[in-house]
Order: sequence, then C-alpha cells, then structure tokens
Amino acid sequence: MLYSKIEGSGKPLLILHGFLGMSDNWKTLGVQFASEGFEVHILDLRNHGRSFHSDEFSYEIMVQDIVQYCKEHQLSNINIIGHSMGGKTAMLLAARYPELVEKLIVADIGPKYYAPHHQDILAGLNAVDFTLKPSRIEVEATLSQYIPDFGTRQFLLKNLYWQEPGQLAFRFNLAVFNEKITEIGVPLPADLVFEKPTLFIRGGNSDYILDSDVPKIKEQFPNVRIETIPNSGHWLHAENPALFYELSLSYLN
Repeated sequence: MLYSKIEGSGKPLLILHGFLGMSDNWKTLGVQFASEGFEVHILDLRNHGRSFHSDEFSYEIMVQDIVQYCKEHQLSNINIIGHSMGGKTAMLLAARYPELVEKLIVADIGPKYYAPHHQDILAGLNAVDFTLKPSRIEVEATLSQYIPDFGTRQFLLKNLYWQEPGQLAFRFNLAVFNEKITEIGVPLPADLVFEKPTLFIRGGNSDYILDSDVPKIKEQFPNVRIETIPNSGHWLHAENPALFYELSLSYLN
C-alpha cells in the first residue's frame, strides 16, 4: 500500500510528485487545497519517500498502485494533480480509468518520449558512499561535484534520513532507478485519449512542453487548457507556488 499524507475533507484530490520527489514536497500546497474543501491525498509513489521498494517500476504498474489505493480508501470521481513523472502517471491513470477521474491537472510534462537526462543526478547520488557514514554536509559536498544547481541539491537532500543513529540513507530506491531509468522517459501509448477536463501547466523557462508539442497534447486530451507560468522552470510549483495554486484551484472549482 502506498504511503500518503491526507489533509482536510471533501472532494478527493490526489497529488503525485515527480521523479526522486516525495509527498513532503507538496505539503504546503496540500494544506492550501484542503482549506478549500478538498480531501487531499499526497502520495509517495513506489520506490519513493516512505512507500515500499520494489524491483518492478513502470508507469503501468504505478497506475495500478493508485487504482488499488483508491479502492482501499473508497475514492471515486477524483481530481488529480501530477508533476513530471507523477504527471505522466496521472495522464495514464486518467486515460485507462476515465470513470475514476473527474479532472486532471498535469504540471510540466507531456505524453511524449523524453530522452534520458538524469545522468549527472544519478552519478552524484551513486557517488555518495554511505558505508563511510557521511554527515549531511559531506553528502552535499559529494553531490555538488556532479550537481552544480543548489536548488536541485536541496530537493535531493530532502530524501536523506537517519536509518539508525549515525547512519544516513536515501529514502528512494536508487538501485532500481539505476536499472530502470529509461522507464521515466517512455511515451504514453499514442492511441490513449482522455476526454474529460484537463489542465496542463508549464514553466515558461522549461523545455518539457514546447509549442510544437501542443497539437499532440490536444489530440490525446481534446478537452484541454494549457497555461504557462512565466519565469519558472520545471519545478514551477516550487518556484511560483502562488500562481500554480491560483491556476489549479480556479480550474478545479
């Protein structure tokens, strides 16, 4: 069963994080949505956060995890927000189970194929030797040799936890990500269509959704609206949370 943080009561709203993320990344926005009459379920997807680790890792299997989660919690007519990898999972869920999903919000990811581009991040994560019992400062020093961007390092360091006194570890399943990294970029099946209301929000400085991608998005999501958050990159919900929240809430309402 997937780990989740549940806030508020009312209409169910599921939030799915991106690759190497976790539910904690969405805590503040989750509380805001809950204050507007939503029962917010912020999930840790498999191999992430506090959810279980598994050798199986694909979009199809993550969709099955969420279907099972909804059954366990007796959720129906859900709204769902997904960022990046979570956005692709949300798209696939909506297209495979349209009776389950009422409205879909996708943050800065399209249904297309993405070439592997996490090599530096994985190299940095794999360079951390936990057998040496490094401190948090030493882990960051190792990561900084591979990942120059401070914000990205801080995002990754949120995954550090004390496995036992004096022993740090990452919460995510790095071994499986090393093996299955190409799964992150696979496209959605080209014939999948979701006809219910869909909002795509992209970052103005991000190259994840290009203008040239819009016709294909409209083909697979014919009832779509596309909004752009200016001066924001791929982590648009963290870079401009106020505008992200405003756009999402007005669409959900």
